[in-house]
Amino acid sequence: MNNKTILVLLIILAILVIAPLAVYNGHGEEDGYFGGSDGQAEDIVSESGYEPWFSSLWEPPSGEIESLIFALQAAIGAIIIGYFFGYWRGQSKRDK
Repeated sequence: MNNKTILVLLIILAILVIAPLAVYNGHGEEDGYFGGSDGQAEDIVSESGYEPWFSSLWEPPSGEIESLIFALQAAIGAIIIGYFFGYWRGQSKRDK
């Protein structure tokens, strides 16, 4: 590919990345525009009068700790998946 093609592709990429941010600027937390399905499900369940029959064994002391635990879980999962992909690639190279 020549430089002109690369430049055009970069401009298209920039437009695809920036356009949604510009179009939805100002929409957010106050009107719930980017609210997730978890929040919607919680609202529906709480309106139905459902009483949980089980409580958590341990509640994290803050939202930051909960986010940290979630990030650690994701990192450990990525390490495990990466290890197996590397292992399988090494096995296929060895067999050739």
